[in-house]
Amino acid sequence: MSTTYHPKRHLNGNRPKSFATAAISAAALASATLALAGAATAAPAGPAAVDQTVSQLQAEGYQVIVNKVGTDPLSQCAISAVRPGQTYSRTDSGAPGAQDDLITTVIEKTVYVELAC
Repeated sequence: MSTTYHPKRHLNGNRPKSFATAAISAAALASATLALAGAATAAPAGPAAVDQTVSQLQAEGYQVIVNKVGTDPLSQCAISAVRPGQTYSRTDSGAPGAQDDLITTVIEKTVYVELAC
């Protein structure tokens, strides 16, 4: 008795699983890309007071972490950089009204504000 390998039969048996994995991976990648793009555009243009910048970022939903280099008070510090941090999200189909669609929900997003004092 000999066994013959049938590539088409093997590939078709894994198609639903492969499609679901590809769809979830694509959703996660799109979520990460949007999150990084959002943090990059969240930085205010031009010189601004530190407290105004932090307030604006917090109003946009970011958890703001301030890194200060120097000993001057915050009122004399200049913002040297605003960098995106970790974004936490979840992708599921259990969201109300989602039916069979996958929905990605951003749970928390972080941004780093670097100060030179």
